[in-house]
Amino acid sequence: MLFLYPSNYFNIKTVDEIYRSEKDYLQQLKFATATISLESIGATSPKIYPPIEPNTTVIYRGWMLTPIDYQLLIDAIERSGAVPFTSTINYLAAHYLPNWYQHIADLTPETKFYQVDEDLKSQLDALGWDKFFIKDYVKSLKTAGGAIVDRSSDISRVIAEMQKFRGTIEGGICVRRVEDFIPATERRYFIINGRAFGSEPTAEIPEIVTECSRRIASKFFSIDIIDRIDGLQRVVEIGDGQVSGLVGWTPERFANICSLALSTT
Repeated sequence: MLFLYPSNYFNIKTVDEIYRSEKDYLQQLKFATATISLESIGATSPKIYPPIEPNTTVIYRGWMLTPIDYQLLIDAIERSGAVPFTSTINYLAAHYLPNWYQHIADLTPETKFYQVDEDLKSQLDALGWDKFFIKDYVKSLKTAGGAIVDRSSDISRVIAEMQKFRGTIEGGICVRRVEDFIPATERRYFIINGRAFGSEPTAEIPEIVTECSRRIASKFFSIDIIDRIDGLQRVVEIGDGQVSGLVGWTPERFANICSLALSTT
């Protein structure tokens, strides 16, 4: 088992600084690690250091990648004779909201999906909701006016700001119904090979997390859970585990759960 990280832009032999602690803890637990220049993934000979040994199972841990770039990463791994832990299909099963929503629609806020060029104001008017949370298939707007609007006419502003500050809209537009969440209660869990883990070894795993682990077709993904003011727990987000940040986690704890779940893989 090998963890593959983005390299420092200027030095292929050095991991991107944000992942250094995580890599170090994994190495202490006897996992192999390597770095890859993401700028080179489309090349015939992508820059990977050290070279990956044939027949090695590879888990990527790094920045979010578009479907095209993720497939290029898979191609680079397979050209090394290695085996990717997560296929492109399974990556998108957890990375793109429409893909995971269909399996857990009863556990998360109601969501509608649209193309950018649709008459979105009319679509929102037809929904009749009090508030709308706007995002693309992957991310929401965390700058400027924010992603929550209470007037359908504001969606054009959100779309324009998403394009301005993020550079692109990935996939399409997701409109989520706003529920009464308690912000300070949001927590992230990781699922690896069907096993659910919290940020603390003694953390109780909520039933909603266990249920998601049964429904989502991925070996490695994250789940963000939050409490609603009526006491019900809801899924805020699901993400591919390879590109999920350690929100509320320490690198040491993350490395330890990888050891527990992957040591016999």
